[in-house]
Amino acid sequence: MKQTRPRGRPRSFDRDAAVDAAMLVFWEGGYETTSLAELTAALGIAPASLYAAFGSKDGLFYEAIARYAERYGGFDSAMVAVAPSARELIVAMLEGAASAFTRPGLPRGCMVIGSALNCDSESGDVQRSLRDRRRANERDLCKRLQRAHADGELVAAADPAALAKLVATLIQGMSVQARDGAGRAELLAVARAARPVIAASFARTRRRRRDTP
Repeated sequence: MKQTRPRGRPRSFDRDAAVDAAMLVFWEGGYETTSLAELTAALGIAPASLYAAFGSKDGLFYEAIARYAERYGGFDSAMVAVAPSARELIVAMLEGAASAFTRPGLPRGCMVIGSALNCDSESGDVQRSLRDRRRANERDLCKRLQRAHADGELVAAADPAALAKLVATLIQGMSVQARDGAGRAELLAVARAARPVIAASFARTRRRRRDTP
């Protein structure tokens, strides 16, 4: 009996390699302006194979953004857990962004920030997904700053939520600057220029917690 060849992606299809390729295409061009033709060319597959593997352009994008977050986008969340102080955390996040957004051989800026540009109303689910990722990072930083405020590391008048928003805004702006051609040295200069503004929210000496013997 003659066997029929299954339709869809070929047996040689490498899903991991395809997601890596798609990540770079989306990172460079954003979600909305990246065409199906660009994706299939980068992946080396036919449109039918792309749909068989990922279901849709959205499905491929979600896997690509998850790959980016796993491989390149975790510099800030990792620092939240290990930084010895909130002030050092913010410095590390800003300087880390300057380095992360200007890696040689990779697209400039942050994929999570850049992919949302130029999205129309039909891409609402993608926009919400990216917004949720950005807000989650800001919430994590805000929680860390709230602990710092309770510990006396921040001055009494400091607003942890506003400070977290400031840092998020700086990082998002640095991503756009990187996309526009700003180099690592320029972005590091921005990070360092922000230090006096950020320092104003921190106490000169850290107050010990009341429950410390």
